[in-house]
Parts: sequence; structure tokens; C-alpha cells
Amino acid sequence: MDNRYSRQQLFSPIGEKGQQQLKEKHVLMIGVGALGSASAEALVRAGIGKFTIIDRDYVEWSNLQRQQLYTEQDAQEKVPKVIAAKNRLQRINSEVEINALILDADTDQLVGLLEDVDIMIDGTDNFDIRFMMNDLAQKYKIPWVYGSCVSSYGATYTIVPGKTPCLHCLLKVMPNTGMTCDTVGIISPAVQIVAAYQVAEVLKLLVGDEGARRKTFLTFDVWKNQHYEINVEKMRNDNCPSCGHNPTYPYLAYENQTKLDILCGRDAMQIRPPKPVHYNLEQLANQLRPYGDIQLNPYLLSYQTQDYRVVVFQDGRVVIHGIQDIQQAKSIYYRLLG
Repeated sequence: MDNRYSRQQLFSPIGEKGQQQLKEKHVLMIGVGALGSASAEALVRAGIGKFTIIDRDYVEWSNLQRQQLYTEQDAQEKVPKVIAAKNRLQRINSEVEINALILDADTDQLVGLLEDVDIMIDGTDNFDIRFMMNDLAQKYKIPWVYGSCVSSYGATYTIVPGKTPCLHCLLKVMPNTGMTCDTVGIISPAVQIVAAYQVAEVLKLLVGDEGARRKTFLTFDVWKNQHYEINVEKMRNDNCPSCGHNPTYPYLAYENQTKLDILCGRDAMQIRPPKPVHYNLEQLANQLRPYGDIQLNPYLLSYQTQDYRVVVFQDGRVVIHGIQDIQQAKSIYYRLLG
């Protein structure tokens, strides 16, 4: 036995049959940052058949400490994460079909991608997106694996529609520390542990080993040598608006207005127009060049002044770095692009 998956096939819960099952499965991941990088590499090396990766961001220097798919060159060139990730992952395993999408994921876009998805995995740092994933999972009966990490702490939970409480069920009873990577940082071992648990759960479900699925909400602090598992089976809420008897899927509603997000750990704000705007980036670069330094690649434009940096994506999203005041950020946005 000398194929690339030989050692994985020797693991009896997978075996040759399970390996063939992996080859036939489609995994969708939202977020290819720290957790996403680690989980994506493991899943691609494991030989899943199709992999859709979604991320709205590009590679920066502060990512390199823990986001293992990316290089200094990716950061220098501000390559979108999904593009850099796909390039790296395809070199790792050319047999996997990888679909890389530069998206600030919303309901309409995701619904169109779910038709043949077998499982979703959480690689984001954004609870709005997580709750949207949760509602999509419940509505379309797709399992998903939640994961989060900050500082030396991590948490993960596997959600199977119809069998487990959903993330919305747990919202009122699970602890919320209020910590972010912006305030307390993060170390890579916490990332790797969460990703390892997530990938293990994905593999269990993809090969149909339901009995091995972890039934608990797991948390740990790798620095303090703490590990907890919370039994959540009785936390399922029959009146939950996401998974109860009469679900309304509240997190799938989209308000038709400009969105402004404060990005974790970035000293930055993202502004998303109410409708997609497709800029001619070369034309925009020519307009802005007299007023600041311009860096341009096929996916985005970066405009640097003494006081702030503006990054414009082709779909109209704008990230403004170095500004912490919401009104000032909006003023810059409308002055340059409004």
C-alpha cells in the first residue's frame, strides 16, 4: 500500500471505503484565516473531493504568526486569502477540486452554493456569520462544525440538524467572555487545537461514523492547562427560532442598508454598500494616484495616505485602516467613492 492516503486508510474507522467516501464529499468553509488555514490544509491532505472556501479579506503581516497557508510575499502583494490559500492547497493536493470565492458572505450568495454541500466548517471570527451559517444549516439540513479561539482559549461544537441543539439554542447559556484578538491577542497552539477537533469531527461525519461524533461543547485554555466539556443535549429549545418546531430563521434576513463592521484585531472598519458595486480598479487608481500611494492587483486596490489606508475590493467593499471613528470612516468612504 503506497498511495498518498495509505496511512489514513490503515486507520480502521476510515479504511478504503471511508477514503472513497471522502473523495465524493463537498466541504464548504467560511473564513480562511487562522482556523481556516489549519483546517483547510488538513482536509485537503485527507483527500476530500471538493472544497469551497470563502473569505472577504487579504493577507497582512499580522496574519503570518498563525495563518499557516500564507507567506511574506502574499502579505507584500496583499493577495486575497482565498486566492493565496487555493494556490497553496492546490500544490499540496492537485486531486482536490477547490472553489475559491472572494466574498463577504451573505444569505443569497450562500444559498446558491449549498446544493451539493455535505458539511460546513466555521473558520470565521464573526458571530453574525456564524449565526447565519447556523440558520442555513438548519433550513437546508446540513451539519456544521463551530470553532473559535482567542488568547490561549478555544471552543468547538458539532451541530447536526434534527439531532443536536443549534448554536442559537446555546446562545443564552454559553459564556461570552467579550475577549477578541484585538484586545488580548492569540497564540497559534490554541488555533491548532481547535482546528484539530474540527477536522476530526468533519471526517467522522463524512465517513458516516455518527457514533463517534462528540456530543459535548468543548472548551480549553492551552496555557492554563484547562479542558472542559459541557453536556448540551438537554439545551435544545423546542421554541428556538432557528431549529424549533416553527423556525423563522431570523439570521437569514438581510437589511437593505449600508453595513459597517469593526474588524477584529485590525484597527480597521469595513463598509459594505447595500448593493454590489463593481469598480474599475485601474480607473479608480488613476483618480487617486495624485493623492496617495497606490498598490493594485487583480482583486483589490490599496490607497495609502499619511493618516489612513483604504482598500477597495471589486465587489464594492471598502476596508479603512487607521480610523476608529465610525463617522470619520463614513466620511472618507463617501468622499472617495460615494
